[in-house]
Amino acid sequence: MTIFSKIAAGEIPSYKCAESDKFYAFLDINPLVKGHTLVIPRREVDYFFDLDDDEIAEMQVFAKRVAQAIKKACPCVKVGQAVLGLEVPHAHIHLIPMQSERDMLFSNEKLKLSGEEMEQIAARIREEFK
Repeated sequence: MTIFSKIAAGEIPSYKCAESDKFYAFLDINPLVKGHTLVIPRREVDYFFDLDDDEIAEMQVFAKRVAQAIKKACPCVKVGQAVLGLEVPHAHIHLIPMQSERDMLFSNEKLKLSGEEMEQIAARIREEFK
């Protein structure tokens, strides 16, 4: 079981932003910017492109709803999307609020936010997701 599976199952705490029976969205604990969110399938699959076509389509629609909530909760020009998948062996999408394309550079220094601030951001996103 991956760390992301344990997070989705509630075995490891997370800053939940949204969920459905098939997908789970939570704040990245090493965010590039405030509101940097990860979207994962509850089904454990290592590589995003190993998901079947229907799952990818459903995940993208779920991610779109999360991105719309992020944009309202964390005002930005756009919410960028990245699929990398080397750091954790569980398919995931990064949703990153952007003021400029530089906000999507994974080589940027990560933010250090307090637990209280992370929970406030997650709560705003959850409220907008409804």
